[in-house]
Amino acid sequence: MKNLKTEITKIHYDKNAKGVLFNFLKFASFFYGIGSGLKNLMYDKNIIKPKKVDAFLVSVGNVTTGGVGKTPVVSEIAKYFVNKGFKTAIVSRGYGGRLSNKQVNLISDGEKIYYNARLAGDEPFWLAQNTGGVVVVTSKNRFEAAKYAIEKFGVERIVLDDGFQHRKLFRDLDIVLSDSEKGFGNENLLPAGPLREGTEAFKRIDRMVIVSKNLDHKRAEKIAKITEKRMKIPTFLCKTEPDCVYNIKTGEPLVVGAEITAMCAIGQPEQFFAFLKDFNVKEKFAFDDHHHYVKEDLPSGVIVTTEKDAVKLSDFERDDIYALKLKINLDVDGLIEGKAD
Repeated sequence: MKNLKTEITKIHYDKNAKGVLFNFLKFASFFYGIGSGLKNLMYDKNIIKPKKVDAFLVSVGNVTTGGVGKTPVVSEIAKYFVNKGFKTAIVSRGYGGRLSNKQVNLISDGEKIYYNARLAGDEPFWLAQNTGGVVVVTSKNRFEAAKYAIEKFGVERIVLDDGFQHRKLFRDLDIVLSDSEKGFGNENLLPAGPLREGTEAFKRIDRMVIVSKNLDHKRAEKIAKITEKRMKIPTFLCKTEPDCVYNIKTGEPLVVGAEITAMCAIGQPEQFFAFLKDFNVKEKFAFDDHHHYVKEDLPSGVIVTTEKDAVKLSDFERDDIYALKLKINLDVDGLIEGKAD
């Protein structure tokens, strides 16, 4: 039996989707749209007011479900603030982690990491590991998490990870990412499509970032120009490219052309697989996003995975697991200041 989540994801990115399952999801989307639209109306009319913290807060999010590439962008923005001399924190919901998100969890104080990936969640752990000098906290209550970071560490800048729909917390800048390859999918609301909100959400966007996950960035460049012209907001291009493949235990690089098994648990696995074109990929395994690996999941032979997955695989007694390191090219200064090239 095919995985239902996988089938629904296929529908989300099929502009010609049809059938019994799609019709059922379309019916459910009607009620989802009422709920989402009502929430936005309440905030837009100031019937409900967001809570404000004593720090400049940047939200990085998207209007579609998973896999756009927020995590490295969140990291780059946080690094930008640190380099400017600001005490900075990243606030995340901690999705997928085993810590209770009903409380505020200090994942990192900027020097020490207090929890592993399974407890913290793969993304908060990766952010703590790859964004030196930045406080990382998780909680379902992002306001309390932000307040904790300010009171305990004197934080002046906060980057809210996946915060576009979290309207309970006031933000000074709303940055929204869109995938150059997937776009808005079939342009339907959840659960029939990937859209988390209706068109009313677009007027809240301060900056758009088109994320290019293709080695040829021409398509993304064109989309960025069209987006800026249509939406009349500063739009930026974020180029995501493969950097190297390294052993997660030793750091040693993998020889180009080696026979590998590609394995990941991310929102859009096909783009990860495409980046491994310089290797002999004998098998591909794609698990659901945020999947918790067990020993039986791991195939024999050399495994290449994402850095997001690598933080969860490092505890296994294997010396043949490698990770693909990505590099991004993004004008963060222009993004924060709103000055597109």
